[in-house]
Amino acid sequence: MGQGGQPRRVQAHDGELGAAVARAQDGDEAAFAVAYRLVQPGLLGYLRGLVGDDAEDVASDAWLEIARDLGRFKGDGAGFRGWSATIARHRALDHLRRTRARPRPTALEPDVLDLPGPHSTHDQALESITTERALALVRELPRDQAEAVLLRVVVGLDGPTAARVLGKRPGAVRTAAHRGLRQLARRLGAEGGPQDGSRGPGES
Repeated sequence: MGQGGQPRRVQAHDGELGAAVARAQDGDEAAFAVAYRLVQPGLLGYLRGLVGDDAEDVASDAWLEIARDLGRFKGDGAGFRGWSATIARHRALDHLRRTRARPRPTALEPDVLDLPGPHSTHDQALESITTERALALVRELPRDQAEAVLLRVVVGLDGPTAARVLGKRPGAVRTAAHRGLRQLARRLGAEGGPQDGSRGPGES
């Protein structure tokens, strides 16, 4: 598990994603399809947390903009995930303004993350949000906490990148993510039976 707390599954794809983006910028359409396959599941899960059932439409709008502006992107695979999440968030906020609705989180994709079972620590909770029960708990968090957790866990961004996406200071996003994850760990522990250490001394 990386020190940034990113799911290992996401980290493992960063090199492949960076290479695909570079080839796509040179006009390789197959490489763009690879980048899409690597980024879309997390992006769609994040958007479901913001706009509910309209996530597919918002994601389509976001990908049109990503494809149009791809030549301007500079960075690696992790940077591309952050850049695409920023575009998706702007499209989601535009959508919410148009519909004059507040964010209504609905069920996230159940296979967005791999969850082996209930866990007791804050760091384990970070890698454990995928069962319907856990996702329902995410939807109950205050919006700033829910969005910080979604960006960190579902999209797989590190703290500073998530802060850039949200337009907030890294400390504020880190605090929101920690509070949200502490709540999730506590509730997951309560649902899974007696658990210790829900606060986790090693928070970074």
